[in-house]
Amino acid sequence: MNEKILTGFEGIVEKAKTAERPMRVAIAAADAENIVRGAFMAQDAGFVEPILIGNEAKIRAVLENIGESGRDVRLIDASGGDSSVQFAIEMINSGDADCLMRGNSSTRDFLMPVLNKSNHLIQENALVTHVVFLKVPGYERLLAVSDVTLLINPPMDLRKEVVKNMVKALNAFDVKHPNIALLALVEKPSYQMRDTVEDQTMVRENNMRPFADCNLVGPIAYDLIVSKEAARLKGFDCPYCGEFDGIVVPNLMSGNLMVKVLQQNAGASGCGVLVGAKIPVAITSRSDAPEQAFYSLAACTAMWDAPAYRSFFG
Repeated sequence: MNEKILTGFEGIVEKAKTAERPMRVAIAAADAENIVRGAFMAQDAGFVEPILIGNEAKIRAVLENIGESGRDVRLIDASGGDSSVQFAIEMINSGDADCLMRGNSSTRDFLMPVLNKSNHLIQENALVTHVVFLKVPGYERLLAVSDVTLLINPPMDLRKEVVKNMVKALNAFDVKHPNIALLALVEKPSYQMRDTVEDQTMVRENNMRPFADCNLVGPIAYDLIVSKEAARLKGFDCPYCGEFDGIVVPNLMSGNLMVKVLQQNAGASGCGVLVGAKIPVAITSRSDAPEQAFYSLAACTAMWDAPAYRSFFG
């Protein structure tokens, strides 16, 4: 049984507020209205110091539009030369910022500099994954889902790294030995579905020689992950059904689709964080509500301030 469970984002926010100092977040291409609003919410909550980087005229237009033109915030014009993402990364490497956040840039334009080895954000042999935290109506726990942005069809060795990153992120929120599900179409391994066989292998390996400190279950279908009643009706004997803290998906399509359906049609709220770099990275859609940017920054602050996270990622 976990020592602590997360029932919502409030626990992450409270954890962020205990950081020894506000986290300096470099927002690249900071002319994104909802993301700036969320950053200011985090600043007002006391755990973030935003640094707005990008085209100064565009950023000031956003500040004017949201009624924040008089706010005391650092603004850096990076409209010439390197991209604002590259400028923000250089600030982090020089010790002038603690965390990176995506603003008004495409996913590709944001990720390419982050993943570029010459920028030294990624440790050798480390895998960067995107973890989304969701509050799904009717489900007691906050649910981590990964990977939903980077890994198209990851083999088993990479999915092990996805599990490790998810566990480390949850540990930063004081969730110890979490329950992690390996999502599949069916519960019985089938050689026609590679991921189900790999799921079974991963679970056996983790039971014998743990590669991640968690209760790992799979293959397992979504209804069994979120419902004890579904498990009872289908005769699936697993004590963690309805109590999972995280879901590792078999491929990018299934993970991205699941998250979007839950958010757009089931009323789920969420936030996203890149895990595996030397520093946590906040990545939120430009169309998301300001609250999601706020929660992403809370998650990043909690990770950045967690000794266990620092010892693992640098």
